[in-house]
Amino acid sequence: MDLTTIVIHVIFSYLATVGFAVTMNIPRSALNVCGLIGVLGWMTYKFLYLAHTGMVLANLVAAVVIGICSVIAARIKQKPMILFNVPSLVPLVPGGQAYRAVYYFAFKNDELALRFLVEAGMIAGALAMGFFLAELLAQVYFKFSEQKRA
Repeated sequence: MDLTTIVIHVIFSYLATVGFAVTMNIPRSALNVCGLIGVLGWMTYKFLYLAHTGMVLANLVAAVVIGICSVIAARIKQKPMILFNVPSLVPLVPGGQAYRAVYYFAFKNDELALRFLVEAGMIAGALAMGFFLAELLAQVYFKFSEQKRA
Protein backbone atom coordinates (compact mmCIF):
# COMPACT_ATOMS: atom_id res chain seq x y z
CA MET A 1 0.00 0.00 0.00
CA ASP A 2 1.54 3.28 -1.07
CA LEU A 3 1.39 6.62 0.75
CA THR A 4 -1.39 8.01 -1.45
CA THR A 5 -3.64 5.04 -0.67
CA ILE A 6 -2.94 5.36 3.05
CA VAL A 7 -3.81 9.07 2.99
CA ILE A 8 -7.05 8.34 1.12
CA HIS A 9 -7.98 5.64 3.66
CA VAL A 10 -7.24 8.00 6.56
CA ILE A 11 -9.30 10.83 5.09
CA PHE A 12 -12.32 8.76 4.18
CA SER A 13 -12.39 6.74 7.41
CA TYR A 14 -12.23 10.02 9.34
CA LEU A 15 -15.03 11.53 7.25
CA ALA A 16 -17.20 8.41 7.57
CA THR A 17 -16.78 8.37 11.34
CA VAL A 18 -17.36 12.09 11.85
CA GLY A 19 -20.26 12.11 9.40
CA PHE A 20 -22.01 9.35 11.28
CA ALA A 21 -21.22 11.03 14.60
CA VAL A 22 -22.86 14.23 13.36
CA THR A 23 -26.01 12.33 12.38
CA MET A 24 -26.06 10.82 15.89
CA ASN A 25 -25.81 14.30 17.47
CA ILE A 26 -22.50 13.57 19.18
CA PRO A 27 -21.28 16.74 20.98
CA ARG A 28 -18.90 18.86 18.92
CA SER A 29 -16.18 18.51 21.52
CA ALA A 30 -16.05 14.76 20.84
CA LEU A 31 -16.19 14.76 17.02
CA ASN A 32 -12.45 14.97 16.32
CA VAL A 33 -11.69 12.28 18.87
CA CYS A 34 -14.36 10.05 17.28
CA GLY A 35 -12.76 10.63 13.90
CA LEU A 36 -9.29 9.78 15.16
CA ILE A 37 -10.50 6.61 16.86
CA GLY A 38 -12.29 5.63 13.65
CA VAL A 39 -9.07 6.15 11.69
CA LEU A 40 -7.08 4.06 14.20
CA GLY A 41 -9.62 1.26 14.00
CA TRP A 42 -9.81 1.28 10.21
CA MET A 43 -6.05 1.43 9.72
CA THR A 44 -5.58 -1.39 12.23
CA TYR A 45 -8.05 -3.46 10.24
CA LYS A 46 -6.49 -2.54 6.90
CA PHE A 47 -2.90 -3.31 7.90
CA LEU A 48 -3.85 -6.61 9.55
CA TYR A 49 -5.96 -7.63 6.57
CA LEU A 50 -3.11 -6.81 4.19
CA ALA A 51 -0.84 -8.92 6.42
CA HIS A 52 -3.12 -11.90 5.58
CA THR A 53 -4.52 -12.38 9.07
CA GLY A 54 -8.04 -12.81 7.71
CA MET A 55 -11.03 -10.54 7.71
CA VAL A 56 -12.53 -11.75 10.98
CA LEU A 57 -9.33 -11.52 13.06
CA ALA A 58 -8.53 -8.11 11.59
CA ASN A 59 -12.00 -6.87 12.58
CA LEU A 60 -11.66 -8.37 16.05
CA VAL A 61 -8.34 -6.62 16.73
CA ALA A 62 -9.63 -3.36 15.22
CA ALA A 63 -12.68 -3.50 17.50
CA VAL A 64 -10.42 -4.05 20.52
CA VAL A 65 -8.34 -1.02 19.48
CA ILE A 66 -11.51 1.07 19.08
CA GLY A 67 -12.83 -0.13 22.43
CA ILE A 68 -9.62 0.65 24.32
CA CYS A 69 -9.26 4.05 22.66
CA SER A 70 -12.91 4.78 23.50
CA VAL A 71 -12.35 3.96 27.16
CA ILE A 72 -9.35 6.28 27.26
CA ALA A 73 -11.18 9.06 25.40
CA ALA A 74 -14.21 8.73 27.67
CA ARG A 75 -12.00 9.17 30.73
CA ILE A 76 -10.15 12.15 29.26
CA LYS A 77 -13.21 13.93 27.85
CA GLN A 78 -15.48 13.00 30.80
CA LYS A 79 -18.15 11.65 28.43
CA PRO A 80 -19.81 8.25 28.02
CA MET A 81 -17.80 5.66 26.14
CA ILE A 82 -20.62 4.93 23.71
CA LEU A 83 -20.19 8.41 22.19
CA PHE A 84 -16.80 7.29 20.91
CA ASN A 85 -17.10 3.62 20.06
CA VAL A 86 -20.35 3.57 18.06
CA PRO A 87 -19.37 6.17 15.44
CA SER A 88 -15.83 4.77 15.28
CA LEU A 89 -17.23 1.38 14.38
CA VAL A 90 -18.88 2.63 11.18
CA PRO A 91 -15.94 1.99 8.81
CA LEU A 92 -15.83 -1.64 9.96
CA VAL A 93 -19.53 -2.48 9.57
CA PRO A 94 -19.93 -5.35 7.07
CA GLY A 95 -22.42 -3.55 4.85
CA GLY A 96 -20.85 -4.78 1.63
CA GLN A 97 -21.16 -8.41 2.65
CA ALA A 98 -24.76 -7.93 3.78
CA TYR A 99 -25.62 -6.20 0.50
CA ARG A 100 -24.05 -9.00 -1.54
CA ALA A 101 -25.94 -11.60 0.50
CA VAL A 102 -29.29 -9.95 -0.23
CA TYR A 103 -28.30 -9.39 -3.87
CA TYR A 104 -27.44 -13.06 -4.42
CA PHE A 105 -30.57 -14.21 -2.59
CA ALA A 106 -32.64 -11.99 -4.90
CA PHE A 107 -31.01 -13.55 -7.97
CA LYS A 108 -31.40 -17.11 -6.65
CA ASN A 109 -27.70 -17.78 -6.10
CA ASP A 110 -28.17 -19.24 -2.64
CA GLU A 111 -24.66 -20.66 -2.31
CA LEU A 112 -22.96 -17.28 -2.72
CA ALA A 113 -25.67 -15.57 -0.68
CA LEU A 114 -25.08 -17.89 2.27
CA ARG A 115 -21.33 -17.40 1.99
CA PHE A 116 -21.67 -13.62 2.25
CA LEU A 117 -24.32 -13.90 4.97
CA VAL A 118 -22.06 -16.09 7.11
CA GLU A 119 -19.14 -13.73 6.46
CA ALA A 120 -21.21 -10.72 7.56
CA GLY A 121 -22.34 -12.59 10.67
CA MET A 122 -18.80 -13.58 11.56
CA ILE A 123 -17.58 -10.00 11.15
CA ALA A 124 -20.44 -8.65 13.25
CA GLY A 125 -19.66 -11.24 15.92
CA ALA A 126 -15.98 -10.33 15.83
CA LEU A 127 -16.83 -6.66 16.31
CA ALA A 128 -19.07 -7.44 19.27
CA MET A 129 -16.43 -9.73 20.78
CA GLY A 130 -13.77 -7.06 20.27
CA PHE A 131 -15.82 -4.50 22.20
CA PHE A 132 -16.42 -7.07 24.93
CA LEU A 133 -12.69 -7.83 25.19
CA ALA A 134 -11.79 -4.14 25.29
CA GLU A 135 -14.30 -3.50 28.05
CA LEU A 136 -13.04 -6.55 29.95
CA LEU A 137 -9.42 -5.40 29.65
CA ALA A 138 -10.37 -1.90 30.81
CA GLN A 139 -12.29 -3.22 33.82
CA VAL A 140 -9.43 -5.50 34.84
CA TYR A 141 -6.88 -2.69 34.42
CA PHE A 142 -8.89 -0.19 36.46
CA LYS A 143 -9.63 -2.75 39.17
CA PHE A 144 -5.93 -3.58 39.58
CA SER A 145 -4.89 0.09 39.46
CA GLU A 146 -7.40 0.88 42.23
CA GLN A 147 -6.06 -2.00 44.34
CA LYS A 148 -2.49 -0.71 43.92
CA ARG A 149 -3.50 2.73 45.18
CA ALA A 150 -5.25 1.33 48.24
